[in-house]
Amino acid sequence: MDEFQKLVDIVAALRDPQNGCPWDIKQTPESLVPNFIEELYEVVEAIEEKDGAALKEELGDLTLHIVFQAQIAREKGDFAMPDVLNAITDKLVRRHPHVFGELEIHDADGVKMNWERIKKREKSERESVLDGIPRALPALIQAQRIQEKAASVGFDWQELKPVLAKIQEEHEELLEALSAEDEMAIREELGDLIFSIVNLARKLGIDSEAALKDTTRKFYRRFRHVEEQYKDGDIHEASLAELDSHWEAAKSRQ
Repeated sequence: MDEFQKLVDIVAALRDPQNGCPWDIKQTPESLVPNFIEELYEVVEAIEEKDGAALKEELGDLTLHIVFQAQIAREKGDFAMPDVLNAITDKLVRRHPHVFGELEIHDADGVKMNWERIKKREKSERESVLDGIPRALPALIQAQRIQEKAASVGFDWQELKPVLAKIQEEHEELLEALSAEDEMAIREELGDLIFSIVNLARKLGIDSEAALKDTTRKFYRRFRHVEEQYKDGDIHEASLAELDSHWEAAKSRQ
C-alpha cells in the first residue's frame, strides 16, 4: 500500500546518516526493545479497554517499531521489509493447507493441532514440541502456551472433571506444605496450583493473563473506594474490620 511505503520511506529518511534525526540514527535493535515492549502492551491495553481510537494510534506506534527494526536490518545487509512481508505471507499459506490447499479441517482445535505439526516439521532443529516459547513471556502466558503445545500432540484431558480434581489435589498438597512450614515445598506447591488453574482457564477457553488482569483492576477499583473514605483521616489507623466494611460497600456498589 502507498501508505505503508510512505512509512518505510520516512523511517529510512530518519535513519539517513547525513540528513536524518540524531536520535533515530543512534538507535540499535537492542536499544529499541524497551519501547517496543511498551508499545505492544499499550496495544493490548487499548484492546482490553475496547478503545478504537487508542488502538488505531497504538497499532501505528507498534508498526513503526517493526519498520524501524527492518530498516536497521536492511542497512546491515541482513534483510529488508519486503523479505519480512514475504516470509509471513509464505508461512500463512503453508500453515493453512485447509484454506489454500486440499486438506479438510472443520474446527479450530484441529487447525491448531495441524499448525503445530507443520511448525514442528519446519523447525526440525527443535528437540521438543515445547521449544520456541520465549522465556521472557509473562509467566501465565508462558504456562498456557506450554499447555497448548503439549495438548497439540494429545497430552490433554478431554473433560473438565480431572482438571478440577488436579486443582483439588494441588490445593491439598499446598495445605500439607503449609502445615509442615516447609518453605521450598510451599513455593513448589503454590506454583503447581497456579499451573493447574491456568490449565482450567485454557480448557474453558479463557485467557488466564487477561482474567487475572480483570481481577487486579477490580481489586484496584474497590480499594480506591476504601481509600476515599479516609480523605480526611488516616487509613493506617483504621482496623481491619472497618476497612473490610468499606470493601463490602464497594462490592455492593459495583
